[in-house]
Amino acid sequence: MNWAWFHKLGSPKWFYSWSKAWALPVFCFGCLCLVIGLVWGLAFAPADYQQGNSFRIIYIHVPVAMLAQSCYLAMGIAGVVFLVWQMKMSPIFIKAMAPVGAIMALIALVSGAIWGKPTWGTWWVWDARLTSVLVLFLLYMGIIALQNTIDDVLLANKAAAVISVVGLINLPIIKYSVVLLETLHQGPTFTLTKKPEMPAEMWLPLLFSVIGLYCFVAELVLWRMQSEILLREHRSSWVKQEVTENDL
Repeated sequence: MNWAWFHKLGSPKWFYSWSKAWALPVFCFGCLCLVIGLVWGLAFAPADYQQGNSFRIIYIHVPVAMLAQSCYLAMGIAGVVFLVWQMKMSPIFIKAMAPVGAIMALIALVSGAIWGKPTWGTWWVWDARLTSVLVLFLLYMGIIALQNTIDDVLLANKAAAVISVVGLINLPIIKYSVVLLETLHQGPTFTLTKKPEMPAEMWLPLLFSVIGLYCFVAELVLWRMQSEILLREHRSSWVKQEVTENDL
């Protein structure tokens, strides 16, 4: 098996050049899907027969909740890659992803509370799903704090990688808490093994919102990684050449 692509991903110079080519197309596609999904879902999708129009927050809550978990999963994988292979791009990825994931987790908590008030009659309950998502947010904040307060860059990278990997144990708790434990939170909206219970005119805009937000976040992280690469590699000749070309 040819692992050349894997080693290329570890090169800041190659990754920077590769990511620049994908920046604008992915961003535009993500924005388009996100606008379609939100406008369709918030304005044109039919109201839920039980929750009425309050259910429409699903078009915000579900995508950000999915992204909050996916971002941390990606960080955990990057943490393993760094601890095993010492790839330079892994801590750059973790640092770029952590604030974005934290924002997704925070929006998921806030939007969930807003949705919970008319649905459950309360803003918050300490059930497994809500508590585990709160833990996820705190893990993000811990990683951000480590990478920004420890002066030794290598030590900060290792600490962030370790927390990213250890925190992965929280993801199955989030995912299966509504299935295995008694909770007010409703069951999964999307699964790979079952047909959506919602009619197509309700779940299609949700699908657009999910795809759009994934693309939007992916490109946002790529841009953050590009900035971090330039900052960390500022003494490299190729960075100086890149800056000179941009100035011209």
